[in-house]
Amino acid sequence: MFMKNRLLALTILFSMLAYAGAAAVPPAVETIKFESKLVGAVLPYNVVLPPDYSLPTARNLRFPVLYLLHGLTGHYGDWVSKSKLTDYAARHRIIIVTPEGNNGWYTDSPVKESEKYESYIMQELIPDVERRFRTLSSREGRSIAGLSMGGYGALKLGMKHPDKFVFAGSMSGALGAAAWTDAVINTEPAKSSIMQAFGPADHAARPANDLFKMAAAITPERIAALPFLYVDCGNEDFLIQMNRSFVEALVKQKIPHEYRQLPGKHDWPYWDKQVCESVVEIYVC
Repeated sequence: MFMKNRLLALTILFSMLAYAGAAAVPPAVETIKFESKLVGAVLPYNVVLPPDYSLPTARNLRFPVLYLLHGLTGHYGDWVSKSKLTDYAARHRIIIVTPEGNNGWYTDSPVKESEKYESYIMQELIPDVERRFRTLSSREGRSIAGLSMGGYGALKLGMKHPDKFVFAGSMSGALGAAAWTDAVINTEPAKSSIMQAFGPADHAARPANDLFKMAAAITPERIAALPFLYVDCGNEDFLIQMNRSFVEALVKQKIPHEYRQLPGKHDWPYWDKQVCESVVEIYVC
């Protein structure tokens, strides 16, 4: 039943059929220079479109969307430039969006009013994508995933906004970030970004964005409304124990999920492999 539930979630997520063979043309990549009113800055995002998106035969089709988040010190272009994402996308009828999150932890900062990265994703980015492109605008056609900081962000946004996503996935997630203090982390830019995203150690924004506390607060009645949660981490990753602990919290609450612990480090060779095998794994990459 565990795997059946997961495959059902992914089948809904990727409701369009995979291409029977290699695409005749590569997917188009468009860069949108979006001006965020909430953040007060231009936040570009890349959109990877299916190879047949612009063909006359597809003009009445709508496509599911995967929002794919970058990590700390990364940028919106990383997934396209540092992985084979476009090669993987060429085999599927899906739109992939890679937003700019800077070092904001996909969170509304309690100490800097303009740093509203959670609100940006939910209130500006998703509506803008759905205005510009032929997307499936229902929950069943929308998913979110990410690496490291983006893994934290994807699970947080999925758990806080379960009506918006059918699937939320983390690769090498920094899942305990909201609880990190100077005693835990003292290197830059992690230290300053954590303080700016979540405030001082005793600030109310800390527990409000803490994945462990969020999981512990989920009642049995709310479990069915959650997106399916996916977590993986390399066994040589410095975040491995944090990921194991979070999965233990999911198990304790009987929250449906899948966890994979695989060979690998906190690096692009690992993420390149996992974005293919974990996010679009029901097809052969």
